[in-house]
Formats: sequence, C-alpha cells, structure tokens
Amino acid sequence: MSAQAERKTENLPQWKKEEVDELTDLIENYESVGVVGIAGIPSKQLQDMRRDLHGTAELRVSRNTLQVRALESAGLDELVEEVEGQVGLVGTNDNPFALYKELEASKTPAPINEGEVAPNDIVIPEGDTGVDPGPFVGELQGVGANARIEDGSIQVMEDSTVLEAGEEVSADLSNVLNELGIEPKEVGLDLRAVIAEGVRFDPDDLDIDIEAYESDVATAAARARNLAVNATFPTETTAPTLIAKATGEAKSLGLQAAIEDEDLLPDLVSKADAQLRALAAQIDDEEALPEELQDVDAPAATADTDDEGEDESADDQDDAAADDADTDDDDDEDDGDGASGLGEMFG
Repeated sequence: MSAQAERKTENLPQWKKEEVDELTDLIENYESVGVVGIAGIPSKQLQDMRRDLHGTAELRVSRNTLQVRALESAGLDELVEEVEGQVGLVGTNDNPFALYKELEASKTPAPINEGEVAPNDIVIPEGDTGVDPGPFVGELQGVGANARIEDGSIQVMEDSTVLEAGEEVSADLSNVLNELGIEPKEVGLDLRAVIAEGVRFDPDDLDIDIEAYESDVATAAARARNLAVNATFPTETTAPTLIAKATGEAKSLGLQAAIEDEDLLPDLVSKADAQLRALAAQIDDEEALPEELQDVDAPAATADTDDEGEDESADDQDDAAADDADTDDDDDEDDGDGASGLGEMFG
C-alpha cells in the first residue's frame, strides 16, 4: 500500500477500514481482478448471479470510494477510472477470456423502460402481433412500425427499426414493446475491464470467437508442419512424415534402378511382369509368343507406388507428379535395357 493510500485509509472510520481490507484481500487473492457494471440488475437477480459464480469467481459490491481505495492500495490504479456508477469488483483464478465468456453467457433478456438508452437497434419483427384490431395499431404506427389490420388482427408488415442504438426510449415505445413482449436489452454483469498478471484487458480484447480462433490456430499449425516437411526440417512432429517420405523416395529410386533388394523384389517382379505383358500385347504374331502369353491384353494403367508415405500436402502432390513424369521419361529411354534385363531374368 502506498504512503498516500495509507494516509487516506487512516482517516476512515473503523468499519470502512475493515471493508477496504476485505476488498484488498479479494484483489490480492485472485489472479484476475475486474470491475463489473451492475446497473439495472434487481437485488434478487444480483444475488442469484453471485451464487451462480460461486466456485468460479467472487463478486463484491461496495461503495465506489472504498473500491477505489482498495484498488489503489493493491496497485491497480488502471481500474480506478472504471469505478463509476453502479459497479462491483470481481476476482477469479480463471483467465480473463473465460471470465468474460461466463459473464456474457449469464446475461438474460429484459424489458427496457422509459428514459433508458437503447443498447442496440430495437426492431419490431414482421408478423402477427396477436392483438385484436383496435387503437394499438395506431400506437404501433406512432412509434414507426409498418402495421395495419389484416385477417382479423394487427399485423406488422415488415421488420421495422423503431429506435437506433444510443437513442433514448420514449414512454410510448416502452409501452408498445411491453405489450408485444419484446425484451430488447440484456441484464447481467457487464465487465468493464480486468487485469491479469499486470496486463489490462478491455471487453473488446476479450470478445472473440473461440471456435474461429481455434480453427485459425489449427490451420496455422498445419501450414507450419507442411512447410517444415517440405523444407526437410526435422522435429518431433515432422520426423515420422519425413521418414515415411524418405522411405517412399528410396523405394521409388530402387525400383527405377532395378536394385535387387529383398523388400523391392515383389515390386520389381510386378513391374517386369507388367512390362512383359505390355510388350506381348504389341506382337501381332501369336505363334511367336509362348502359349501363356498368347491372347494377353495390355495391363490397365495404374498409379505409381512412388507416392507411398509422402505427405498429402499440395507441394508434395506436385513433387509426386514431377516424379511420375521423370519415371515415364526414364522408361522410354531405357526400353532396350529393360528388354535385356527381362532376358536375363527369365532366361
């Protein structure tokens, strides 16, 4: 507590000193402390909100002057400017984003009264009001709604904006909204600012779409992994993919070079068999072919196995396409050597 705060506290009556001490304890016992607006919340509803927060956060309402003294004594001068009107202090060990989300979720719709400022545009929706024909149609038209009598009841013909955000509610509009059961405002704890680990967060900082944020992080992580794989940058995450990719490329190289490895022999035999059948299918004179190769059709085109184990990124697919093109060129250039190899392999 600063010397100035101590001097201010010394002049307080005992009960106020105790109140400041309790508020200071609340501030110091929680990792996140904020100021919340409580204007317009009925006493019973405020008690219900305090009870609902139990176990997650603690709400304390006191005189503004005492809240200011407690904030100053705890070194949270940044929050002092928010102590205006009907407010309270809230403390929690959750992060500020979780606190803001919980407070927003606890808000409930409520009617708006004459003289209050509209928190957002007030719209009377299109449809049947359920009110029998009478003077109420004139009241609707008087507040700016497109209304008329149709099919034995009062109908609103289109969505009608009757008051814009920031404007004051008139007595006529308040009566019309109450008659229609429209509750255009939300009642709840309005977080004004919160400080966590010395950092101040305003509502605009905390009002984020969690699902969209998680999606963005997941997308960024996937792109980073893809970049690391294509750059051959080994990490705990990329190592399995890099090893699988290298294995696939090594196998592709072994097949192209016809290396007689135990793991490659099945694929080499399959490749040689396909080449032999393709060659036999091109020979018109069946008597020149062994009986088992007569009436042989050329094998159907199949995808190369060069892509096994490679990453499914767009860049890897382009690399695989390039490898396939190189493979076709090598096959065309090595037709003679392939025939010699077949002769040696099959006697």
